[in-house]
Amino acid sequence: MLKIDMHTHILPRDWPDLHERYGYGEWIQLRHHEAGKAEMHSGGTVFRVIDENCWDADARLRDMEKTNVDTQVICTIPVLFSYWAEPKDALDFSKILNDDIAATANNHPGRFIGLGTVPMHDTDMAISELERCVNDLGFPGIQIGSNINERNLDDDAFFPVFEAAQDLNACVFVHPWKMLGQNRTKDHWLTWLVGMPAETALAICSLAMGGVLERLPNLRVGFAHGGGSFPLTVDRIVHGFEARPDLCQTRTSTPPSEMLKRIYVDSALHGEESLRYVISRFGADHVYLGSDYPFPLGEIPPGSIIEGMQDLDESMKQRLLAGTALEFMGMTEADLGLPNQTQATNA
Repeated sequence: MLKIDMHTHILPRDWPDLHERYGYGEWIQLRHHEAGKAEMHSGGTVFRVIDENCWDADARLRDMEKTNVDTQVICTIPVLFSYWAEPKDALDFSKILNDDIAATANNHPGRFIGLGTVPMHDTDMAISELERCVNDLGFPGIQIGSNINERNLDDDAFFPVFEAAQDLNACVFVHPWKMLGQNRTKDHWLTWLVGMPAETALAICSLAMGGVLERLPNLRVGFAHGGGSFPLTVDRIVHGFEARPDLCQTRTSTPPSEMLKRIYVDSALHGEESLRYVISRFGADHVYLGSDYPFPLGEIPPGSIIEGMQDLDESMKQRLLAGTALEFMGMTEADLGLPNQTQATNA
């Protein structure tokens, strides 16, 4: 079966000294301290050690061969969004990241597909880089954060970016970052384990209840980690939407449950029962394989939960493993140009 991993992260092996380049801020830098490993530094502090598969295409391809992944959709690491920076500098760094992703994709046609990053905190610059990503670099869309400097995604400043994405037929992949409640989730890795799902649900509700998805009926938006806590709380959210229209229906009268038909989510849920439930709520035509490769919370090997679910027939498995991802990106299997492809069904 064709297998497309819709949720993977990558960064350049090297980039300029950004503090020297811009003259301020605790920019992220890499220090390659031993073969095949690098330390991510911020303000002189090491906050993560990464392996070569985070930047080296050949290392990624070796992993893909081992796990039968045909194509990875690659996008930057959220900590590199740099929404905190001066917009012109965030744009400059976005271009560095996007050009590196484009080079990886161009050097390995069909094996890697890029999603760009844009400086969402400046509307004009974000739209300009979105257009470059789609028209010049050939990306099917972009990745953005679940909030922009603690402003929810239904903020009026961001609507023109979503509108431009719709006009360009570009998809938008939303990844949680700068999670709410971090002052209470410092211990036990709870920022990632609890904060991320809640942050994603907040982003979905903002776009739904803020009327963005209603106003842009052709916009394709996808969310990481199975939509976070939204699938299991949507009934509560809908009940509140109906019980308190004075609070919940200020910008739309469309129930959030209707957005289950509009948004896409990945399969990074780490268990058959969770994934089965999400498929039952969204439908297989709105769920795609996403592993969060190459990080510790990722699914290893990618797609193994889908492949191991005995109650799914072959056509539904192929839909989840590739068909939905292709639809979300506005592509066909032929666009990949891979040899010996099997036909990805839309059933």
